Amino acid sequence: MRPADPAAPAFVQLAAHPLRWKLLTELAASDYRVRELVERTGQPQNLISYHLRLLRGSGLVTARRSSHDARDSYYHLDLQQCAHALARTGSALHPALAFTPAPPPSLPRPARRPAVLFACTGNSARSPIAEALLRHRTNGQVEVTSAGSHPKPRLHPDAVQVLREQHGIDISGQRPRHLHTLNDRRFDYVITLCDKVREVCPDFGGNPRLVHWSIPDPAAAAGPGPTGHPAFVHTAAQIDTRIRYLLPLLTPVPQEVHP
Repeated sequence: MRPADPAAPAFVQLAAHPLRWKLLTELAASDYRVRELVERTGQPQNLISYHLRLLRGSGLVTARRSSHDARDSYYHLDLQQCAHALARTGSALHPALAFTPAPPPSLPRPARRPAVLFACTGNSARSPIAEALLRHRTNGQVEVTSAGSHPKPRLHPDAVQVLREQHGIDISGQRPRHLHTLNDRRFDYVITLCDKVREVCPDFGGNPRLVHWSIPDPAAAAGPGPTGHPAFVHTAAQIDTRIRYLLPLLTPVPQEVHP
């Protein structure tokens, strides 16, 4: 009797569906709400919601309530989970195809430094953390700044402490700035890190690529003093993971040309 054919790995079963693949590719670039995914795919909302539930059930996609409108949710693709799922898929086909995701290689200095703006409301925690980590990881190859729609008087002390402790970065001399002070600047990427600022972020010239990372405010989720510190540690780690997956997009590795 012929044995039953083994089922394809879960990632293959999920990603092989054309609409789910489209959702994965859209969410690989930015966090989106359901209605935005409806617009980007041209498919009805009930169908989008159904396939998002399947992707959430697999652990590849997560959702969180918008801090701007709690009736809405932002969906996020966990690229790290995708990397692990792809590794398991390769191993299932043949042991030689197993791989361990590697950190981005050292990249050559580009002819022109790409310019990136990180924006949040207060410019006191999430966006300065992102600015510092991207500058640190690119060794000056990226022109990076941050600003807020309603900047705080000073940086949050836990943001300063986490960067110093976890990454050896000192931003204690930095001060929050207003988005309007950058109206004459041109950016290749404008990345919003809170749902509120996404709704009010001004238009910048040069047609920058708009990306949204829906990340909760660690200052709002934590109390003062030592109890607040773990929230900032978690936020910095989350931002750092996103930045590592952003790097190849900012300074892509040249493709080999074969005759």
